[in-house]
Amino acid sequence: MVATFMPTRSALRVFLVEDSPILRERLVEMLASWGAIEIVGHAETEAAADVALQTQEWDVLILDLQLLQGTGLGVLRNLGSHRKPGTLVIVLTNYAIPLYRERSMQLGADYFFDKAHEFARIKDVLDELAEKKPAKKADVNGLHG
Repeated sequence: MVATFMPTRSALRVFLVEDSPILRERLVEMLASWGAIEIVGHAETEAAADVALQTQEWDVLILDLQLLQGTGLGVLRNLGSHRKPGTLVIVLTNYAIPLYRERSMQLGADYFFDKAHEFARIKDVLDELAEKKPAKKADVNGLHG
């Protein structure tokens, strides 16, 4: 029997840096409902995020600016030296003031969204990224080769 392979959408690997357990849980539930998304980890502090982002494989970082210890701006600053090509950083904050937006973009954020007004825009960004991500081949006959 010859195996037939069909491309399937690869899951986007998302890492969350959010100190609020309630918001983090809401984000995880929302992202899971969108389909091909895998939450690969989370952190509540700048230091924990710095360590995890160097060791975890991730495609998208969703980053809050105000953390239990440290800041999202610090995470962005530290990420610059080891960020892998093709990864995407989305800042999602309640502090969507022009100064924070400008500084986040200077430090390498790709998107900057206000939690109160632009939360749903994350889906559009992730859908667009998923379309660009190379598909992996799935064995539709159940054979592995």
